[in-house]
Amino acid sequence: MSTKEDWISFIHRLQDDICTALEACDGKEKFVEDKWERDGGGGGKTRVIANGNVFEKGGVNTSVVYGDVTDAMRTQLNIKGDKWFACGLSLVLHPANPFVPTVHCNYRMFELYDAAGTVTDRWFGGGTDLTPYYLFEEDAKHFHKTYKDICDDYDIHFYTDFKKECDNYFVNKHRNNERRGIGGIFYDHKKPEGEKDIVFWMNFAKSCGYGFIESYIPIADKRKNTPYTEKEKHWQEIRRGRYTEFNLVHDRGTIFGLKTNGRTESILMSLPPTVRFEYDYQPTAGSEEDKLLQACLTPVEWVS
Repeated sequence: MSTKEDWISFIHRLQDDICTALEACDGKEKFVEDKWERDGGGGGKTRVIANGNVFEKGGVNTSVVYGDVTDAMRTQLNIKGDKWFACGLSLVLHPANPFVPTVHCNYRMFELYDAAGTVTDRWFGGGTDLTPYYLFEEDAKHFHKTYKDICDDYDIHFYTDFKKECDNYFVNKHRNNERRGIGGIFYDHKKPEGEKDIVFWMNFAKSCGYGFIESYIPIADKRKNTPYTEKEKHWQEIRRGRYTEFNLVHDRGTIFGLKTNGRTESILMSLPPTVRFEYDYQPTAGSEEDKLLQACLTPVEWVS
């Protein structure tokens, strides 16, 4: 099996297993699959869940896409070569209960080819990050420790480096560098070389991909039946607005998808179902809402 075939097989298997775990957590709704084809090459499987016991809106998407490297890609995305290939899984879950965090996860492989079809470049990227609306430190520690343990199995420096990368990436720079959430791990453009070869990076992605189930499902199960009021729902929608701002203004994945003629419905699946944009909204100082906001202004070291 080629590297490309192995990766595609892993991504589709991960999609199946994550959807099964999330359906069990929700206990009501099932994912609905929408297969699509991309003009120019490839396609994907978009799976969405809505109006469940836990998940108000969510999607677990896979795509296997390819095409010619265009002039726009060369200038705007700094991509060189004649043809490209990308395959990955991307998920976003927006729970109904404000005490259950939103979560994002993405793992992908990208290849470039010359005119003869020979691979000239290959890299891996991915990560998982948490966006709570109310801060439970035990949940934050559990989430981060899950990924620290995974990272430590591969390289003792990975967690520190990839957490910093995540903290510095999911930032609304136009909001005084306010973070989208409390982070996680994020890595990009990791090219196989030396001991960290293709097998190394594929195995690391597999460990992190399945780590999503261990890191997130226990938090959702713990918080999904917590009573809440309109006050907490209001704050959730304020913070969802910040989530929307980041995805539309700064997110490289969104920009890449739109620039490469990706499927708009699948790309914008990440947006929450309801949001609020209120002029200069500020939570009450010292409140639980403010506690969350403060954790998003300066990165926190959740595990040593």
